[in-house]
Order: sequence, then structure tokens, then C-alpha cells
Amino acid sequence: MLSLRLARGARPSVLLRRSLVTVAAAGASFLLLSALGFASGHPDDPQGAVGRLLWCLVPLAATVQLAIAVGRADPSTGPGPGFAAAGVGPARAALLAAVSMAAACALGGVLALLVFLHLRGDLGSWLDWAGSGTAGRQLGGDRSLPLAGTVTLLAVVPVVVGAACAAGLWPRQPRAVHQPVRGPRGARRPVAPVRATVVTGPVAPRPHRAASGLPWGIALTAAGLALQAYASGDAPPLPDALLAVPGRLGGNPPGVVGGWALAALGLVLAGPGLTHLCGRLLAVGRPGVLRLLAGRMLQQEAGLIGRPVGALCALATAGFTVLELYGRASGPSGAHAFGPLTGLGAALVALCAAATTLTTVVEARSARERTTAALVRLGAPARLLRGAAALRATALLALLVPLVWVVAHLTAMPFHR
Repeated sequence: MLSLRLARGARPSVLLRRSLVTVAAAGASFLLLSALGFASGHPDDPQGAVGRLLWCLVPLAATVQLAIAVGRADPSTGPGPGFAAAGVGPARAALLAAVSMAAACALGGVLALLVFLHLRGDLGSWLDWAGSGTAGRQLGGDRSLPLAGTVTLLAVVPVVVGAACAAGLWPRQPRAVHQPVRGPRGARRPVAPVRATVVTGPVAPRPHRAASGLPWGIALTAAGLALQAYASGDAPPLPDALLAVPGRLGGNPPGVVGGWALAALGLVLAGPGLTHLCGRLLAVGRPGVLRLLAGRMLQQEAGLIGRPVGALCALATAGFTVLELYGRASGPSGAHAFGPLTGLGAALVALCAAATTLTTVVEARSARERTTAALVRLGAPARLLRGAAALRATALLALLVPLVWVVAHLTAMPFHR
């Protein structure tokens, strides 16, 4: 009830972000239900059903990332004097945000169920991507759906999103810090550990910790590229056999999929380190005011915007690779077109990645409001602040675009034969 009241009094921007979470959850739930419909309509093809279900993990992960970003940036579930007076501390605020995101995902699941039943023909056929009952046949319209499986798959997205939001937004307590002091004769004596106050909500990693994941990200990306190149040695050159996504099934070497997944995970882990490195490169040498301000802000915000930026890099790499492979195989005739569920999954992942990045950018802007106000009081012109923002964006593009291009070409290189 409290979540509903907060939603009624929220600002339009907050409602828009929650609506995006609902749309993303509806898309992920629809893909899960499509896997169930295919399994019920094709009982003799269990591998195809499992493959479709595994491919749903990517949109589900993108939806979880978007929900965490929206829950963290939602001002109505953040700590404040009103919540503290009502007995809602940081932990309960995190649970409130998790319940709000789970409720939004549950609404998306209901919408997905209605569309799924319409496409199957259970509630009448008013929407069909190919006509003549093609959607119903692809979704197993001639077979009845198992009730337990339908309820379970509909509950996957709200439960996973709620648990992930509760874990990601739970307040952290820093470790105890031992501060040695000197005795009367200069001897160092340890004193009792000093504990910092509990952090009221998720805070981005410190700048010196943001770059700690860069070596792991590079190692995972290199391992993924090596595994993908090794597994593609005996694979047929047609993308239909290399990329068996929902709506276009075929032979799918597990090593290729595992290599792509490792490379994508490596790019996501390396995102904060790459952002921090970009900030250090901007501030290297004897920078002026503009470069120094842009570089320090990038280093400070690397832990917050790094992961979404890395996810965007992974998405751009996968999209470039897939388009290149399908373009080389189909040629001008376009014989190897994407299936409708493939397009839905790709659009859902792209929407979630873009919305997550924009949400974290807005959150970072809100986090540096006090710094911006202090600079304005000191007499910094607005042109300087706009120039620093433009320089940060340009520097990130200059570093990440060549990286994405290189990784995408390395991914597609084993299939150029």
C-alpha cells in the first residue's frame, strides 16, 4: 500500500522510469512464456525448448540491471527525515524499493500473459506477425499450457528483480579501521577500531577501487575470445548454426555461446576501470581547468556509470558482430532474416541498456549537485560546466568506440572463411 501511495505522488520522470521497468519485465516474461509455449507445442524437441529458455537469461539480466538502477535513483524510496520519523530506516527503504520494483514487474507479467494468450488464440486473435495463425503455431496454440509452469515462469521476473534490488540496495557498513597512535615516548599503540556510520543506501565504489576490476575484465574478454575462436574451428560458416536465438533455431556450438558470454561479461566488468582510465588520461600532465574538472569527475563517477557503459559496449559489440555475420551470409537477398522473437529480445536488451545508462547519468548529475553549486558560487561560468560535460562524453567515445570495433572484429574473425 505504501508503494502504491508513493507511486501516486511521484514525479512524471519517476513514473516514466517505472513504466520502462514494467515494459522490460513484460518483454522478458513474454519471452519466457514463448519458451514454454514452444515446449508444449513441440514435445519432441527438448533441446530447442531449453535453448530458447537459456536465451531468455540475457533479457532477464538486462531487466534486472534496469530495475536496480531505477530503484537506486528513485527519490521516493530513498532515506529522508519523513521515512526516519515513520520508522523506515535504510534497510526498510531498500526493501520498499525492492517491493516497488517487484510490483512493477508483476504488472508487466500480467500484460505479457494477456498478449501471449491473445497470440495463441485463447482470447481471440487480433494480432499476428505473419497471419494465418503463425503466431499460434509458434507459441503452441494447439496444446494446453501447464498451469504450474505458467505461474512459475510469470513469477521468475518479479522474484529475481525483487531479490536483486534488495541485495543491490541494501545498506553497507564499512569495515572497522584501526588507527594507531603514538604513546608518550613515540611508540605506536593500536587503539580500538573506529567504525564509520552505516551508509544509507548503495554508494558507488570509491575512485581507487573502480579500476580494480579492469584486469579481471580484460582477462575475461581475452578468455572469451580465445574460447570462441577455438570452438568455432569445426562449426559451419552459416550464422543460423552459430547464433541459435529464439525464432531461428539450429545447431549451436556451446563454446561459441560461452565465449561470447565471457567476452560480454569481461566488458561489463572492465567498464568502471575503463571510465576511470579515461578520466586519468584527461587529467594527465599539466591540465587546464577544463581538462582537470572533466577528468576528476570521470574518475569520481567511474564506479557509478562504469557498469552501464560496459554493458553498452558489450551490446554494441554483439550487435556489430551479429549484423556483420548475417550480412555476409544473406547478402543482398536478405535470406537470413531475424525471427520476431529475436527482434523482440534484441530490442528489449537495447532498451534496457540505454535506459540504465541514462538513469545512472541522471543519478550522477544529482550526486554532484553540491559540487556544481559550489563551483557556481566560486564564479565558475556555466560554459565551463557544459564544456566539461561535453569533454567527458567525447573522451569516453574516443576510448570506447575503437575498443568496441576491435573486439567485434576479433569476435567475427574466426567465421570469415
